[in-house]
Amino acid sequence: MPKQTFLNLPEQKRQIIINAAVDEFAGFGFDASSINRIVANSKISKGSFYQYFEDKMDVFKYLLSLLINEKMEFFKAKHPPSSNMDTFGYFRWMVKAGMEFNSAYPRMTQAVTRVLLVEGLYYGKNFIQYHQLTTDTLSTMIRQAMKNGEVDPSVDVELAVMVMDVWTTAITTYILQEGMKQKDILKWVRSAKTQEKIDKLLYVMEYGLRKTESQFVRQI
Repeated sequence: MPKQTFLNLPEQKRQIIINAAVDEFAGFGFDASSINRIVANSKISKGSFYQYFEDKMDVFKYLLSLLINEKMEFFKAKHPPSSNMDTFGYFRWMVKAGMEFNSAYPRMTQAVTRVLLVEGLYYGKNFIQYHQLTTDTLSTMIRQAMKNGEVDPSVDVELAVMVMDVWTTAITTYILQEGMKQKDILKWVRSAKTQEKIDKLLYVMEYGLRKTESQFVRQI
């Protein structure tokens, strides 16, 4: 997290540094990113950088915290279209709402996605708490789906969570990459064609999980 010297800066100067860091991680990822370029694009000295942050991991974690806070605020104002949705219906709504949020903050999301998902840092020790939060949430959803009779109780919960985690990551990465090619990413994500594509991708995951293990065993 940033040092107090950074938080004491005028908002405009803080935003210049944040924007430079976002562009750096979005353009180069984490390993190839350069503090020198962040410094140059922020028009600050390298000494000043180290008065604000410990290192580039510190900068990235700060960007991640900003994105998470924005996402929490975004979802406070969002509500599912129906109170009678089943577990998978709620999950589809949550994924689509998340993609709408990503489209509202495309450059920041691109930076975080490139580092965490494309480069795989999401699964490393530095971000274990974030990944654990996701898997715990998915585990709760699967167990609730079992109680509701939507998923056969013989399904391995840990395996189901892995499928949902990996598949959701793949869908999110794909939609973001395609969306960044558009002139208006938010309009593109909201379009009927893109929403249909998301539904089809989630359908593959959902009905793979709905299939019982006993059915699977009989077919092989």
